[in-house]
Amino acid sequence: MTDLDIDLVLVSVDGSEESHEAVDYAIAVAAEYDASVHALYVLDEDVVRAISHGVVDEGDVADDTEAFTDSVARRAEAAGIAHSNSIAYGFSTEVKTVHPGSVVLDTAEELESDFIVVPREPVTGDPGEVLGKAAEYVLLYASQPVLSV
Repeated sequence: MTDLDIDLVLVSVDGSEESHEAVDYAIAVAAEYDASVHALYVLDEDVVRAISHGVVDEGDVADDTEAFTDSVARRAEAAGIAHSNSIAYGFSTEVKTVHPGSVVLDTAEELESDFIVVPREPVTGDPGEVLGKAAEYVLLYASQPVLSV
């Protein structure tokens, strides 16, 4: 079996139930390897468009995502795992190649993540459940090990 050297586990989240499960797995992997967890909250196309058109205030979106990331922080702290989080636009009205999968991989590279956890449940069409679209892309193109749950 290959020995893994994992210092940072990146988990992509979107507020869905599948994201909660992905966080649990990310914390378990981090605990096993004495690593930290970074939760990347990826905003979907509808939210990004609403922000860019001024229909939704970016501050309100940040407040909405804070509840989820606070939940991640509480669970990581309960497990004794160092944690951090960020929010990213999973879509761009200006750059055609920006999509949820590329955002996850770009963040993984930027943070020098050693392991990625992504939720993979099928997209139901519910607002915010953007990561189901990204899981296959991340699995195909990640240079790090990926756990899809």
